[in-house]
Amino acid sequence: MSSLCNKHPYRRTPGILLGSGLAIVLSSMLSGCSGAPSVLSPASPQGSQIAGLFWGVFAVAAVIFIGVETVLIYSIIRFRQRPDSPQPPQIHGHWTLETAWTLAPALILAGVFVATASTMVAVTERQQSPLRVLVTGHQWFWQIEYPDLNIVTATDLHVPADYPVEIEVVSADVIHSFWAPQLAGKIDVIPGHSNFLRFTPNQPGVYRGQCAEFCGAQHANMGFEVVVDSSETFDNWVKEMQTVPEVPTTGPAARGAQVFVSTSPCFTCHTIQGTRAQAKIGPDLTHFASRRTIAALTLENTPENLATWLEDPQAVKPHNKMVIPPLRQDAIQDLVAYLETLK
Repeated sequence: MSSLCNKHPYRRTPGILLGSGLAIVLSSMLSGCSGAPSVLSPASPQGSQIAGLFWGVFAVAAVIFIGVETVLIYSIIRFRQRPDSPQPPQIHGHWTLETAWTLAPALILAGVFVATASTMVAVTERQQSPLRVLVTGHQWFWQIEYPDLNIVTATDLHVPADYPVEIEVVSADVIHSFWAPQLAGKIDVIPGHSNFLRFTPNQPGVYRGQCAEFCGAQHANMGFEVVVDSSETFDNWVKEMQTVPEVPTTGPAARGAQVFVSTSPCFTCHTIQGTRAQAKIGPDLTHFASRRTIAALTLENTPENLATWLEDPQAVKPHNKMVIPPLRQDAIQDLVAYLETLK
């Protein structure tokens, strides 16, 4: 048997090729099973159009792949080497075949191009009277402004369901890329230039977004969330954000307010409306306690995590711009108490 296999090594080839092909296909499919956020779980008409384009291109590619692999496997089995087998027919220079397999890919790619271009036009179409949002990318957080509502926040992008949204994206430093896969396409965020992203969310919920352009050491921790609210919930959120929080006058929160604007460097980088803290280097903290996370989704916004962040922000998110001298534990607890009042 050993000598027979050595004499005819091609007998094992079809099985090996088939097994290798299946392994490659399965590994490719499983590599995409990472759950949400996914462009294949759209939550807006624009997202649905992008998902539809993906499935259309995937279907074309799958038909081509199956066809090519079928012909390849058939040829390997049908024309494998046998004792005294004749030379297979040669088709080099066959004008009809060569014309066909040149035109077919060109026509397929032309169809893909038309589908892609029409989808790009559709998902960037201007809407009437949209909610305007200005998003500024910083290393490594997202500042979010609503020019018509006089609201400035960070990380959490609140929008109403079933209402058009137009996002203008700009950068304060390097090139970023703004991407909420379930809602819209990816858009570059370029210093000195404005790009626009448009979508109409139709499913209330929280959708993860991410910077999709490498922008430095903490690129992976430059996330954001799009919070799609019902119309009533969004209106209530707007009212809360337009209300300046009162400065506490007693207890640890009052001491924390004094620490923030006097004995710590916090006020030199951050803004809290209604106080002397009016700097623009770091995120606006006026309604910090209403946010879901700390440091652009790095930590859940809890008192314990906030204390950890204030104790050593570089240990939590290395190379971020919050470089501060060590704070006393009592000062940290007072700051936590104060920041938790900013709702």
